[in-house]
Amino acid sequence: MNNVRKTYVKVCGFTRPDQARAASLAGVDAIGLVFYGPSPRNVSLEQAIEIAEAVGPFTSLVGLFVNAPEEAVRDVLAKLPLDILQFHGDESPDYCESFGRRYMKAIRMREGLDLDGEIARFGSAAGILLDAYQPGVPGGTGERFDWQRVPKSAAKPIILAGGLTPDNIADAVKQTAVYAVDVSGGVEKAHGDKCLDKIRRFLAEVDAT
Repeated sequence: MNNVRKTYVKVCGFTRPDQARAASLAGVDAIGLVFYGPSPRNVSLEQAIEIAEAVGPFTSLVGLFVNAPEEAVRDVLAKLPLDILQFHGDESPDYCESFGRRYMKAIRMREGLDLDGEIARFGSAAGILLDAYQPGVPGGTGERFDWQRVPKSAAKPIILAGGLTPDNIADAVKQTAVYAVDVSGGVEKAHGDKCLDKIRRFLAEVDAT
């Protein structure tokens, strides 16, 4: 039996160090920290540092920003060892590249989107995250989009987000064969309050595909 995981798992929106550590020990590949004030999962820099210190050395730390002023991102980078940046707003390629760090660009799957064109526009990205589109909301809606729209082959690794849960993740992975998946609300008890049992179940379903 082949037990090698084919799909990486990022869990986003941690607010508590103990939960981040438990997720890291359970086998989550990447921990997401939200630096976006309007989000119920937003963390202060002090909270983020505590979370970063709690996770294992081989768990990637991802910082999520939405149309943030450059100095705000640089302030975080000066004090927090983020492995990758995630830009979830209307950032330009030049902006994303300006920090000299690996980054993911989130693309919301609105109707009529030229996805190939957007992926090409962010050719410097380490990966492209595809999320559901809801007007005026940059992400974290808990809604899913039509997985048939995920390209079977793309110029960049694709990370699937939007409405993923332990109950549907196996189908999502089988249908899309994406590089990675990104979950937040689907493994929570409440906004920012993660459920370890749901995280373990989510990982098990991914491993079983």
